[in-house]
Amino acid sequence: MSTSLNRTNWPIAAAMIQYANMLPDGTSVQDQTPEQWAATLAEVTDAGFTEIDPTDSWIRLADLPQSRLAVFADLVKEAGLTMPGLSTARRSVIDPEQADENLAYSHKVIDTAARLGIPEVSFGLFYPLTAPQKAALWFWTAQGTVNPDDPGTWKMAVDRIRELARHAQEVGIGLSLEMYEDTYLGTADSAVRFVQDVDHPSVGINADLGNLVRLHRPVEHWASMMQKVAPFTRYWHVKNYFRTEDATTGMVVTAPAPLEFGVISYRAAIKMALAHGFKSAFLVEHYGGDGLSVSATNREYLRRILPKAG
Repeated sequence: MSTSLNRTNWPIAAAMIQYANMLPDGTSVQDQTPEQWAATLAEVTDAGFTEIDPTDSWIRLADLPQSRLAVFADLVKEAGLTMPGLSTARRSVIDPEQADENLAYSHKVIDTAARLGIPEVSFGLFYPLTAPQKAALWFWTAQGTVNPDDPGTWKMAVDRIRELARHAQEVGIGLSLEMYEDTYLGTADSAVRFVQDVDHPSVGINADLGNLVRLHRPVEHWASMMQKVAPFTRYWHVKNYFRTEDATTGMVVTAPAPLEFGVISYRAAIKMALAHGFKSAFLVEHYGGDGLSVSATNREYLRRILPKAG
């Protein structure tokens, strides 16, 4: 990516987490008509976005037939959008039930990104939501599945991510690993150790600190985490949360917040990453309410705090 990025041209993509893959009538986004896809893309452009991440919780591009994939890519172009990144969710390559299937799918994601000219992909080691998580207002307030504290599984994860990294390098794609609670990237220290164990130039950390500061439990201060992961940060999911801690009872309460209002100072966090040469795209996210519109305000906040031209 160009080193002359500044606040006016930095790629800032809309996340599609507010759009479900399964529609209320029981059909899937996978099977929508081009006109229906175009209508959703129009909502993204109406919110002022010029970039989109076709997140696979919304549409699994890697599972589309080639003819349909070409149609989708044409619609994105016609909408005036580009795709600087492609994120996956809950497709862990060490999933106890779907590990091999998810590994094969991840290879397809890399090939799909290369075919569409998408320069970055994001993978994670987090699993599908549990029943209690699905029942909760905010899924992160219920306990999810935990990566096993097992050296053999850690090694399998490292080996499989390195395999994907080699593939990504062959086709000119960067690979970002998403920080997420109770996974091998669930703390800053563990995320750094994991990426160092993978030891591949195509691999970095998706410093999604929002996934951690939202937890109703003690967590490391965001600034300390960011200092540790900043040298490894690439394609970056950004979102924020209100967080309050009662030291007398230990109670922690969090809720989604627009990027500039939450507990993480992204002005400071981005400065840390820029000091280490960060030049990847951002993906703006927000859970709850009109997530797309809040993401649009998050985009404008980033435009105000990113470096000026020249």
